[in-house]
Amino acid sequence: MNIAIIAAMGRNRAIGRDNRLPWAIPEDLARFKALTMGHPIIMGRKTWMSLPKGALPGRRNIVVSRAPLFTAPGAEVFASLADALRATVTDPLVFIIGGGEIYRQMMPLADTIHLTRIDADCPDADTFFPLPDEREWELAEASETHASADGIEYRFETWARRANP
Repeated sequence: MNIAIIAAMGRNRAIGRDNRLPWAIPEDLARFKALTMGHPIIMGRKTWMSLPKGALPGRRNIVVSRAPLFTAPGAEVFASLADALRATVTDPLVFIIGGGEIYRQMMPLADTIHLTRIDADCPDADTFFPLPDEREWELAEASETHASADGIEYRFETWARRANP
């Protein structure tokens, strides 16, 4: 099984504010959909609760929550990341979609990071992405810088774990 992290991060590493994305960039959402479609997606409870329509279609939605009575219609709930990973062991590719604590715990296990770098700050952010350690990760691919309809500049990056860090 390959584990891929996918996130969109501002200049100050911001990924969330009040359980929402700090920006809406349609091209980023389209990339997220294209990459994750058909694959299991693992997320924390707060990320699940931030999804406006609940379970994302075309993907096996998996939520990690320590709350024993937590339910997530259209998703499977596991008490730990270890349990969630065991449930996906036969899948060739699994995506980690957030939030901050889930990213932090999964960074040592991930093989790939799909990162959208957004050229904007979110000074009132409350959730942040853990930067990849360049001793362990190398930039495998980066797009040109693009501008969203709102004029926010961004670029897509793919990071690969180094073979011998």
